[in-house]
Amino acid sequence: MTVNIIGIRDEDKYTAERRVAITPENAKKLIDGKNCLIYFTPSSKRVFDNTTYQNAGCLPSETLTEANIIIGVKEIPISFFEKNKTYIFFSHTIKGQSYNMDMLKTMMKLNCSLIDYEKIVDDQNRRLIFFGRFAGLAGAINSLWSLRLKFEEEGVKTSLSFIKQTCTYNSLDEAKKMVVKVGNQIKQEGFPAKLGPLIIGITGYGNVSKGAQEIYDLLPIKEISPSELLSYPIDSFDLKTVYKVVFKEEDLYKRKDNSPFSLEHFYQNGNLYESQFEKYINNLTLLTNCMYWNDNYDKIVTKKFLKENWKKNNFRLKVIGDITCDPNGSIEATHIGTNIEDPIFVYHPETEQPTFGHHGEGILIMAVDILPSELPLDASIAFSSAFHDFLPEIVECDFNLSTDKLPLSDPIKKALILHKGKLTKEFEYITKYL
Repeated sequence: MTVNIIGIRDEDKYTAERRVAITPENAKKLIDGKNCLIYFTPSSKRVFDNTTYQNAGCLPSETLTEANIIIGVKEIPISFFEKNKTYIFFSHTIKGQSYNMDMLKTMMKLNCSLIDYEKIVDDQNRRLIFFGRFAGLAGAINSLWSLRLKFEEEGVKTSLSFIKQTCTYNSLDEAKKMVVKVGNQIKQEGFPAKLGPLIIGITGYGNVSKGAQEIYDLLPIKEISPSELLSYPIDSFDLKTVYKVVFKEEDLYKRKDNSPFSLEHFYQNGNLYESQFEKYINNLTLLTNCMYWNDNYDKIVTKKFLKENWKKNNFRLKVIGDITCDPNGSIEATHIGTNIEDPIFVYHPETEQPTFGHHGEGILIMAVDILPSELPLDASIAFSSAFHDFLPEIVECDFNLSTDKLPLSDPIKKALILHKGKLTKEFEYITKYL
């Protein structure tokens, strides 16, 4: 029976990336259960220290040359790949992302195999291993923190003064307790009348959105529909209540030919739809963007709209928490994914220029593109627990077999983008991007 040797990478794409795909606890279970070897790259910043991995039975290795299956989280430098090895990580290649095509071509030349977490799905195409909930959790906390900074920049103190950036908390539980404290104060004192009610818009309803709502629901929340948002005058809303509006595809888009909206048709023909989101924007205080987006879809917040509206009396939008974080994508003013160390910028609608930090006129945008790493311990434990169910079959798999004979479950087979240097059938479309 084949027993592969596993290598756990130290994440080096971002300075603040501290997550792991396999925790020491789950590494020990794998070593004990399958009698396999696990090597790890020593790290001074990983959320679990080197000693904890060694105590679990893992062996330190600077290069991981001993391993034939390398497991990480984010993209891997081109210089790291070795011939005939299998790599498991978020490759960000399935949309033909240009910035990762050289990496993919290198893997093909070296006869590598690639399993991408993003494509590990069930028979209904639902993802089974993901950090999305934690992106939503961290993104919502950061959005509230950004709103606090925006109000303070305008000289107004609010109940949000307790909120800090997510990464400054020791745990998710600690951060949640602070949000509850904020909620209690809003319930007692309300929002300043000059600011009006706090209305939070959330695009999308998947795992990311659910994570964000998990945070917002700790506040004195009342959920209203998009139509209700437009039906009542803002001054009729209660200052001691936080209003939440969740926008689905049919709220965000309409058919260009005015035919009835069809979700399946929209997914297949996004170019035949146009955004109708602008009619809601002026009523929101905070927009949390959690939607899936690709180039076939209209942008939901354009630079043109911001330029034409931000100085109007009825324009209330202060902060965009762009968790989706597609540069120049659904939120056109998001020009770049930001780092945890420098997470926010002010976008000036007239000059169309961003200024990092929270000072100055404009819309404050939070667009950290590795949000789950602001909750590295909680995120890693949850991710590793889900991934662990698939590790035994991966450890025992002989990747030298032909693709159709690989002894892998359907979710892992669906996630196999490359096998021995060749794109598997489902991913052959990527050829046009290479």
